[in-house]
Amino acid sequence: MTYKCGEKPGIGTYKCTKCGATKRLDDKTDTLPPCSVCNHCEFKK
Repeated sequence: MTYKCGEKPGIGTYKCTKCGATKRLDDKTDTLPPCSVCNHCEFKK
């Protein structure tokens, strides 16, 4: 399943589908930001 920027997919580590960089969300209310490396907006858990 993929997640887009602005979604609140829950606690966990998400991997950018374009460059592979990871983003960790520590709270269930955190929203996914654009990738800090390539600015892409699609992630996989």
